[in-house]
Amino acid sequence: MADRARHEPLPPWIHAVSGAASVVIAQAMLYPLDRIGTKLQVQSKRDAKTISDDAYYHNALDAFVKIVKSEGVQGLYVGLPGSLIGGAAQGYAFNYWHSLLRQMYLDRAGSLPIPSTAVELGIAYGASALSMLFTLPVTNVTTRQRTADKAERKGLIGTANDVLKAGNGITGLWKGISASLLLCLNPTITYGAVERLRIILFQGRNNLRLWESFLLGVLSKAIATVFSHPIVVAKVALVSKPPASRNGKPFESFGEVLTYIVKQEGFFRLWKGLGPGMIKALLFQGLLMILKERSRVRLGAVFYYLRSRRATSISRALAALRSTNPTGLTILK
Repeated sequence: MADRARHEPLPPWIHAVSGAASVVIAQAMLYPLDRIGTKLQVQSKRDAKTISDDAYYHNALDAFVKIVKSEGVQGLYVGLPGSLIGGAAQGYAFNYWHSLLRQMYLDRAGSLPIPSTAVELGIAYGASALSMLFTLPVTNVTTRQRTADKAERKGLIGTANDVLKAGNGITGLWKGISASLLLCLNPTITYGAVERLRIILFQGRNNLRLWESFLLGVLSKAIATVFSHPIVVAKVALVSKPPASRNGKPFESFGEVLTYIVKQEGFFRLWKGLGPGMIKALLFQGLLMILKERSRVRLGAVFYYLRSRRATSISRALAALRSTNPTGLTILK
C-alpha cells in the first residue's frame, strides 16, 4: 500500500499551489518590464504629434528613463499589488485545470501512448479558457491601472469603478473576452510546446536540472509570444484609455483595434512593444519553470511522504485487527 501511494499522480491542488507561488515570485521580480511593455503597446505613432515628448515613449529604454524621471522608481511598480493578485489567481486556476484535465485524459486513455500534440494543445486551451473566465476582471482592472497617466491614477477599487463605468456596468469587467479567448492561445502554445519539448529534448523526464527547466520555459514561450503578440496589443488597447488621436473614443471590438493599428501605423506595428514584452516573457517563463518544477517536486515529496506514512499506519492497523479477528469477515467487509 505504501509503494502504491508513491506512484499515485499528484492531486491538482499541488500543481495549482506551485503554479500560483511561482507566478507571484516571477512577476514581482520582472514587473517593471511588464509596465514598460504595456505603456508602449497602448500608444500610437500619431500620439507623438499630439502630446508632449515627455509623455511619448520612443522605445523601451526611453520609457524606462521617462517613467523614473517623472514618477520615481516606484513608477515602475504601479499596479503591482493587483497584478500579483491576478497572477496568483491565474496561476492557481490554470495549473489546477491543466493538471485535472490532463489526468482525466490519461485515466480515460488507459494504455494508449502519451498525449499527441493536438491533445496537449486542446488540454492547455481548455485550462486557459476556464481560468481566464475567473481572472479576466482582475486582469482588466490592473491593465487599466498600469496604463493610466500619473495625474489620473487611482487605487485598485477606484480603477475598478472606472472600468465598470466605461463598460456600462458589471459586464465591463469582462470587456475584451473575445480577445482574451484568442489570447488563451499563448499559454496553449506555451504549455503544448513545454510537453512536446520535454519529450523531444529531455526524454519526457519530470525532474529537470535548473538549466533544463529554464531552457524549456524560454523556448516554449518564445514560440508562443511571436504568434500571439498582436492579440496582446489588441487586448491592452481594448481595456485602456484610447489614444489621443481618437479624441476619447474607446475601441469597441478586437477587430476595430487591429484595423486601426494597421491603417494608422502599419502592419508590423501589431508587434509594437515586442522587445520588452519578449524579454519579460522569456525571463518570466524560464524563471517560472524553474520555480514551478522545484516547488512541485518539494510539495510532491511531502505529499508522498505523508501518504506513505498514512498507508503504513493503515496497514499496521489492519494487521492488528486481523490478529484479534483472524477470519476478518466482519472487519474487511
